[in-house]
Amino acid sequence: MTSISRYRSRAPRADDAEVKSTEQMEDKEYVGFATLPNQLHRKSVKKGFDFTLMVAGEFGLGKSTLVNSLFLTDLYKERKLLSAEERIKQTVEITKRTVDIEEKGVKLKLTIVDVPGFGDAVNNTDCWTPVTDYINQQFEQYFRDESGLNRKNIQDNRVHCCLYFISPFGQGLRPIDVEFMKALQDKVNVVPLIAKADCLTPSEIKKLKEQVREEIDKYGIKIYQFPDCDSDEDEEIKQQDKGLKESLPFAVIGGNTVLEVRGQRVRGRLYPWGIVEVENPSHCDFGKLRNMLIRTHMHDLKDTTNDCHYENYRAQCIQNMTSKMNADKRVESPIPILPLATPIVETENLIKKKDEELRRMQQMLQKMQQQMHGQDL
Repeated sequence: MTSISRYRSRAPRADDAEVKSTEQMEDKEYVGFATLPNQLHRKSVKKGFDFTLMVAGEFGLGKSTLVNSLFLTDLYKERKLLSAEERIKQTVEITKRTVDIEEKGVKLKLTIVDVPGFGDAVNNTDCWTPVTDYINQQFEQYFRDESGLNRKNIQDNRVHCCLYFISPFGQGLRPIDVEFMKALQDKVNVVPLIAKADCLTPSEIKKLKEQVREEIDKYGIKIYQFPDCDSDEDEEIKQQDKGLKESLPFAVIGGNTVLEVRGQRVRGRLYPWGIVEVENPSHCDFGKLRNMLIRTHMHDLKDTTNDCHYENYRAQCIQNMTSKMNADKRVESPIPILPLATPIVETENLIKKKDEELRRMQQMLQKMQQQMHGQDL
């Protein structure tokens, strides 16, 4: 007796044939450029990213503490605290610290530009000049590198964002705050912050924010403007963007001490009356600042620097070079694009001399031909 097999091969159905034919049609219609974002992502991750952040404000507003809190690193290990007498004598300087950070395979070269001595002198007239000079120097260096022969590995040291710390103890902006932000508004993305927000009550923070916003509008100060969301963005992203715009200037607190709160380890500051949590949105805007600066708007800050501030500088340089060419009738630029062997006038003279030499040679050939013809006769 022949046993019947329990497993029988299933006959192909019409549905399977249709699915296979549809997949084949899709493969034929698929070109492959949809993978370009993936290719760009791999290339960008391999190359790494760079970002230059400037922090400015008077001494004692917690600039270094906030930077360490933002990037979870210690950039100021060797910092020396000056006495009051030393700070009075100190002039405005520019200090730069660079650190390489890696997170989940993504590398970031972070450069922090600090301005020690700013606002500490008795006479602070034009104390922002070293800052504007430094920003212009970075633009100039980038312009030289971009205009040179080797453009493959250009180092971008341009300042992409400036966090300006406003004192929480005043009634709004001081004259030095207004002048500093107006001096930098066309050169860098300025983001105002209210420092040491734990010194104020929630109502005082709200009042100070309104005062600062009114004075920014009153004096025509151009701070960094968040780009508008696209109409097809998710509602969550739209609400997040709205919250960022309404939070300016950000009221921030810095702190790297890890404390135990309700069974959880948090970063904050311990006071006799309680604990201030750095990352608690009900205590300060630190989380919003970090999200804006690192997670959502870092690329836009770099794009605005390149497409707006640097392009304005570049256009001004080219205009100055053109004006010099028209005035002097020769190429003389404070930023040489390509080294020219001779000016235009000397080149024209050389061409004229060459033409005269050709004419003389032609005349000599004609005389020689006439002499040879006379000898033949």
